[in-house]
Amino acid sequence: MKFFAQSLGVRCTHCHVGEEGKPLSTFDFASDAKQTKLTARKMLAMVHRINSEDFGVTDFANVKVTCFTCHRGSTKPLTAPPANAAAPKPAASPPPTKPERG
Repeated sequence: MKFFAQSLGVRCTHCHVGEEGKPLSTFDFASDAKQTKLTARKMLAMVHRINSEDFGVTDFANVKVTCFTCHRGSTKPLTAPPANAAAPKPAASPPPTKPERG
């Protein structure tokens, strides 16, 4: 759960029914009353599908895509690089080939 919270920059009450500052024992973690929890379940299924079908991951200790891949600490997934992101460097050109003699 800590990884989810860090990936989205949220606290438990974002998805779970409970009152911030109260003991976790007072939270209703089983409740599906919050839409954010239902959305999280759909997104977890999407991430699982991407890892298994697109990347062939069978050992989920070695996932390629996580919540953080898109969210980067925000509740809304990033859809573009941050404005201050460095532009990618161009790929190196292959060395020139010598013309064949024949």
